[in-house]
Amino acid sequence: MVLIIKGHRFNFELENICRLFLPLEKVYVYYDEQEVTQDGSIVAVSTLKEGSDKLVLYSELTIEGRKECLEERILKNGGCDDKDIERKLSVQLYRLFVKHYGFTLSWGAITGVRPVKLLRQFAAEIGREKAAEWFKDELLVSDEKISLCLDILNIENEIIALSRPESFSLYISIPFCPSRCDYCSFVSHTVEKAARLIPLYIENLCKEIEYTGAVSRELALRLETVYIGGGTPTSISAEQLGLVLDAINRSFDLSNLREFTVEAGRPDTITEDKLRVIKSFNVGRISINPQTLNDNVLAAIGRRHTAQDYYNAFNLASKIGFGNINTDLIAGLPEDDIDSFNQSLEGVISLSPESVTVHTLAFKKSSNLVTKNRVSFEKGRQAAKMIDSSIIRLKESGYRPYYLYRQSKTVGGTENTGWAKPGFEGLYNVYIMDETHTILACGAGAVTKLCRPHDGFIERIFNFKFPYEYNSRFDEIILRKGRVKLFYEGC
Repeated sequence: MVLIIKGHRFNFELENICRLFLPLEKVYVYYDEQEVTQDGSIVAVSTLKEGSDKLVLYSELTIEGRKECLEERILKNGGCDDKDIERKLSVQLYRLFVKHYGFTLSWGAITGVRPVKLLRQFAAEIGREKAAEWFKDELLVSDEKISLCLDILNIENEIIALSRPESFSLYISIPFCPSRCDYCSFVSHTVEKAARLIPLYIENLCKEIEYTGAVSRELALRLETVYIGGGTPTSISAEQLGLVLDAINRSFDLSNLREFTVEAGRPDTITEDKLRVIKSFNVGRISINPQTLNDNVLAAIGRRHTAQDYYNAFNLASKIGFGNINTDLIAGLPEDDIDSFNQSLEGVISLSPESVTVHTLAFKKSSNLVTKNRVSFEKGRQAAKMIDSSIIRLKESGYRPYYLYRQSKTVGGTENTGWAKPGFEGLYNVYIMDETHTILACGAGAVTKLCRPHDGFIERIFNFKFPYEYNSRFDEIILRKGRVKLFYEGC
C-alpha cells in the first residue's frame, strides 16, 4: 500500500496503524504525491495544514476505488503538542480503516508494545480514572482491555517498588533448539546443525558471565533476578548447563536474588539429569512450554513432541521438587480452533502450574509460516475469542494477570499476558517489560539495556546475533561490555 504524508513527519506511527489492519502489506511512504512511483490498490493520505489560528488535520483512505475521509480543526493555541497531533492523525486513519473493514480492534489505535506502561505514565500525571477515560476516549481502547490493564497495573506497581536505583537483572542467552518451530523468528539454531559450535560457545559464554559479574561487583550493583532463555536452554547437555549455572553462581553476588528462572521450554529437551542439575544450583522457577496440547497442532507448527511429553515433563519436574513452574500457550496457531484451544487450556489448568502465559500468534517475516506462505488472518476473531476465553477461565482458576505486552502482526490484534497465582508472578518479566532497571545480558543475540535510575534513559549494547559470529568475534563482545562502566560513571 501507499502512504502519502503532507505537512508533517509522523509517518512511523501512521505506518503502524496501517499494519494493524494490513500486517503483511509493505507500506511505501511518500512525502509528496508527485513523487509516488508505487502503484497500489490501497492509498492513505495524511495531511496537516497550518492556518492563521487553526490546524487542519485531514486523512483520506482509498481501497479498491472506494474513498473515505475525515477532517478535524483544532486551535493552534489549544494546548496540542506534536505528540497530540500525531495521535489525532493516527486515530483519524484508524477510524477510516474501521469504517472500511467494518470491525474495531480491542486495543483501538494503540500500536505500542507496552500499553500498561503507557497507562502507568498517564495515571501518574492525571490519575488512574482519568487515564482510563483517556485510553477509551482518545485511543479507542475497549473497556475489557482497559480493565485488564488496570488489574495488571496494581500488581506491577508492587513488583516495580521492589527495585532500587542500583538494582539490575541478568539475562543469559542459549540460542539453540532441537528444531525450529514454524512461527519462530528468533535467532536460534538446531542442535544438530550447530553441535560443533556449542562447546566453544559455552566456554565463551562463561567468560562473558565472569566478566559481567566482575563489572557488576565493581559498580556495587544489586542483582534481583536471573533469566536463562533462548532458544531452548535445555537443548544443551546437563554438563553444559552445569557449567553455565556454575559460572553465574561464582561470578555474581546472589545474596539479594529474588528469582532465578530457567526456560526449559520444549518438553522434548527435558530429562531428569538436566532438571537435577538445574535444581542443584537453587533455580526456583522453570518454564515448560507446549504452546498447545493438541497433537495435530503440534505437528502443524513443526514441534517434535506430543501432548503426553508435556505431561511427562511437568510431572517429572514436580517430582524432582520444582514448586514454581510456568507454562506457555499460543492462541491462533494453524489447525487450532476454539474448542481445541480450550481443551489445551483445561489440560494446563488441571496440572495447576504456578503461572501460565497466553500468547497470541504473531506472523514474523522470517518465520516458516510467512516464508512458506502459510499465513491467514481470517482467524483473527477466532484468536481474539481464544484470548477472551483464557481470561475468563484463568481468573476462575485463581490466576491473576501480572504483565502484558503486544507484538505487531498478531492474529486478531490482541496481546500476550502472563497469569500467576498470588505470590508466583515472574518478576523478570515485569522488569523487562516496564524497563524498570538495567538488564545485563550475555550470549549470542543478547541485548544489554542500561537504565539510568533518575530519568529512565536507556542505552543498549548489542551482542552479535549468531553463535558462529559470537565465537569468532568474542573479544569485541568484551570490549562492548566496557560501556557498562562508562554508563554508570556518567550517572
